[in-house]
Amino acid sequence: MAQNQTKYSFIAEEIRKRIMNHAYPLNQPIPDEITLAKEFDCSRMTMKKALEVLVLEGLLYRKRGHGTFIIKSALDADRLQIHNQEVNGFTKLLNGKKVISKVIEFKVIFPSEEIAERLHIEMETPIYDILRVRLVKDEPYVLEHTYMPVGVIPGINQQILEGSIYSYIQDELHLKIASSYKQIRADKATLLDQQYLDCASDDPVVEVEQTVYLNNGLAFEFSKSRHRYDKFVFTTVNIARR
Repeated sequence: MAQNQTKYSFIAEEIRKRIMNHAYPLNQPIPDEITLAKEFDCSRMTMKKALEVLVLEGLLYRKRGHGTFIIKSALDADRLQIHNQEVNGFTKLLNGKKVISKVIEFKVIFPSEEIAERLHIEMETPIYDILRVRLVKDEPYVLEHTYMPVGVIPGINQQILEGSIYSYIQDELHLKIASSYKQIRADKATLLDQQYLDCASDDPVVEVEQTVYLNNGLAFEFSKSRHRYDKFVFTTVNIARR
């Protein structure tokens, strides 16, 4: 279990891997909370919380009187699932697959009025201006344009950008990513999309605009990510409270 990782999040991660690796049959409920709690040597409350994480992610659903089942559509192998509560980076989302990050542009600038407003900073505050394309198996998936305050996330360099910024933030700076505010919209492919995402001029692109916060309340990222329409599924889960 990673340092600072809670027991329930570790369990949720392990069960998530099992689901994605087809360790459980799709037409039967997964093992019940008591059985899983014994296996993972935890309380039933901890196991319930771990399974709730996977329910909120859209991987599992509960059927009263019958158990907890896997949502079959969540295992679509051709498209990455991005959930409405996802605050992890792209590398974490790929769950072990090799991600290549190609840096197109990297510089330090002063923010525009819009960017300063989204990051809750003054216009005299230096920020990183980062443009990267993320590839899986040499195939482009997403074009990311990211802005981060230098003072909040110090030390970013070319080497870090060619890997995972979020891993650097959490593992090297020991900062905790807490939440994000996202807006998702469809758009037409721009010239940059066509150049770096191998899009046709009439291909749609899904743009995710987001501001991401640390657990101390500071905004550390404002970004606009352009996703190939054929590589992603955006999932939202609504649960009725009784």
